[in-house]
Amino acid sequence: MAQNASFQQQKFIIPNKYGYKLVGILHESGTKEIVLLCHGGRASKENFIMTNLAAALENAGISSFRFDFTGNGESEGSFEIGGFWREADDIHAVAQHFQEANRTVIAIVGHSKGANAALLYASKYHDIKTIVNLSGCHDLKVGLENRFGKDFLERLRKEGFIEFKAESGINYRVTEESLTDRLNIIMLEECLHIDKKCSSW
Repeated sequence: MAQNASFQQQKFIIPNKYGYKLVGILHESGTKEIVLLCHGGRASKENFIMTNLAAALENAGISSFRFDFTGNGESEGSFEIGGFWREADDIHAVAQHFQEANRTVIAIVGHSKGANAALLYASKYHDIKTIVNLSGCHDLKVGLENRFGKDFLERLRKEGFIEFKAESGINYRVTEESLTDRLNIIMLEECLHIDKKCSSW
């Protein structure tokens, strides 16, 4: 049976390579092994998918760490609709933190945008053997017209940004640089760079 959550959860602040502080919650089950949980776009570590995964792992006796990517939740920085490679680097900062603390990161579980970031991490760093993709997008161009309108590229070139309101009611500004970053990633090609020793499912 799980112990009282107040004894198991601890907030950590981890700096990334860009100088921003990433905020996360460690669910400590007393194991050396740990699973990293990566939220989706316009979400945070408090998203019900992240908290439910952490609770399920905790009940199974597995430690986990759910954290906010740069510009999301409590972490510093600005939100970007792109920034997938930056989020892969955020995962790297978190993984390094726990590896330096003599913990073994046994898996990265990502949801939606977090799943894409986890796959990009695996294609770049090759040091964590299990990546779990929950609803990651195979084509990062899909859905952009529905979200921003058919003329979004023309508006971006003309104005340099697009403003939109998320379901949460928060207004976001999407820059040309951020969206170009997203459009330039071909997930299939990146996945081909994942080490054959890594299992992705």
